[in-house]
Amino acid sequence: MLCIGDKIMDIDNIFSSLIKEIGYQNNKTVVINKVVMNSKEVEKNNLFVAIRGGNAYANEALEKGAFVIYDDNTINLNSNPNSFLVDDSVKFMQKLAHQWRNTLNIKIIGITGSNGKTTVKDMVFQLLSKKYKGKKTEGNYNNHIGLPFTLLRSEKNDDFMVLEMGMSDFGEIELLAKISEPNIGIITNIGDSHLEFLKTRENVFKAKTEMLPFLKETLIINSDDEFLGKIDISANKNIKKKYESKRSNGVGNSHKYSDKIESITDLGSKFTFYYNSELINSEFADRSHKAKELPLETNVIGEHNISNLCLAITCALNLGVSEAEIVEVVKNIKLTDMRFQKIETNNMIYINDAYNASPISMEKAINTFSSIYNEESYKIVILGDILELGPDENRFHEEIKECLLLAKHDEVLLFGSRMQHLYNALKNDLNYTKKIQHYDDKNEMKKEIEKIKIKQELKGLRTVALLKASRGMKLEEVIEKRI
Repeated sequence: MLCIGDKIMDIDNIFSSLIKEIGYQNNKTVVINKVVMNSKEVEKNNLFVAIRGGNAYANEALEKGAFVIYDDNTINLNSNPNSFLVDDSVKFMQKLAHQWRNTLNIKIIGITGSNGKTTVKDMVFQLLSKKYKGKKTEGNYNNHIGLPFTLLRSEKNDDFMVLEMGMSDFGEIELLAKISEPNIGIITNIGDSHLEFLKTRENVFKAKTEMLPFLKETLIINSDDEFLGKIDISANKNIKKKYESKRSNGVGNSHKYSDKIESITDLGSKFTFYYNSELINSEFADRSHKAKELPLETNVIGEHNISNLCLAITCALNLGVSEAEIVEVVKNIKLTDMRFQKIETNNMIYINDAYNASPISMEKAINTFSSIYNEESYKIVILGDILELGPDENRFHEEIKECLLLAKHDEVLLFGSRMQHLYNALKNDLNYTKKIQHYDDKNEMKKEIEKIKIKQELKGLRTVALLKASRGMKLEEVIEKRI
C-alpha cells in the first residue's frame, strides 16, 4: 500500500462536525456509505449533494433514506432531520472533500496542462493499477464540482487516486490543488488553450502552476516545453523533487529522464526510455544511481503521445511500479475515446482525435497522421474550428497552413466559420497543391467523404481520415456508422 500517514477518521464524523459548524445539532447517528449527486443513483444512507437543479430532487432523496445537503431555501423539506440547508452546496462538498482527503492513506496524483491531461491520466491509472488499487477522474469531472466529488468516492483501501485538473481562468487550479493537496503533480505542457480568457501563454503558465504551492512531494514536467523548463521549485519547500524530460539520447542528471523514438507506424511505436535510478522513490531504489535504458513497444502513436507516456512512466517508477510491469502495460494502453482513436467502419479508417483541439495539438495530430498510412491509402485531413482562442483566432487558424504544407496527405476538408481563414490561406498559397474544400454543413461533408471513399476503392486504395476540432464542433458526427 502507498501510505502517506496513519490518519483515521470516517466521513460520517467529518460530515457531523461540518453540519454542527453551521448550527445543526443533530443527535442522530449519521452513517454515510456513499456520496452522490445524481438523484437517480440515490440509495439508503447515501449523502445526496443537491447542486443547482438537483435541489428539486431533495424530497425524493429523503424518501429513499438518504441524507441531503441542499442550498435552495424555497424548497419545503418538512423539517426532515436528514436534510441540511447550507449557503452553497458546492462549497460544502469542497470542504467535506478536503477534510476527507486528509484522512486518506493514499497517493494523490494531480494532472494539469493545456493538452494531454486526460491521456496522461489514463496512462498513469493503468500503470499504477498493475500493482495497486485506485481510482481516477471519470469523464469531464475535472472542475470545482467534479474533483471534490471524485475525491469523496475514494475508499480507505485505495492506494492512489489520479485527478485531472481543468481550468479556464486564474484561481481554478489553485482551488483544485488546495482541495486535493496532491502528492505528485504532473504538468503536460503550456499551450494556446483558453487564450480567450487568459490572453497570453504566460498567463496560461501562471494559471497552470497554481498547483505548485500545494504539492506535497514531487513535480513531473516535460521541460522541452519552453515555459515548463523555467520552473524553479526552490520557493516551494514542500516539493522535494522535480523530474523533467528532455528529448535526447540519455540522461543528464539524476532528476532528468528522456526518450529516443525508434519508429512510429499505424500499429504503434518503439522507443527507449532513459532514466537514472534516483528517479525511483528511495523506498524502492537500488541506490546504484546508474543510468538505465528501458526499451518499450506500445500501441500508442505520435511523438506527443510518447511524451505523455514518459510522464506517466516517470510517475509509475517513482511509486514503485517495476520495469517488467511497465513493459507489460505499455504494450496495450487503452485511451479515452476520441484521443487518436482508430475506428474502422464501412471500408474506411477514421482517426478520431476530435475530443478537443488547440493550435499546438492540431499541428501534432497532423504531423502524426503524416507519418502513418502512407502505403496504398488515400489520406484526408478533416479539421474543424478551434474555439476559445481570443482575438487572434483568425491568425491561429491561418498558421496551420505551415504544418499542412509539409504533411503527407491527399486532401483537406474544413468545417466551420473559423476554418474559412485556413481555407483562404491554403487557396492563396501557390506552394499548396492538394485538393481543399470548405463546408458549413456536416451532412454535406459526410456526402463528400462517401464519394471520396467510393472513388478511391475503385483505384484499389483505402481511405483514411484524420478528424480534429474543438469539442463544441462535434466533428465525430461525420463518421458513418457501420451498416
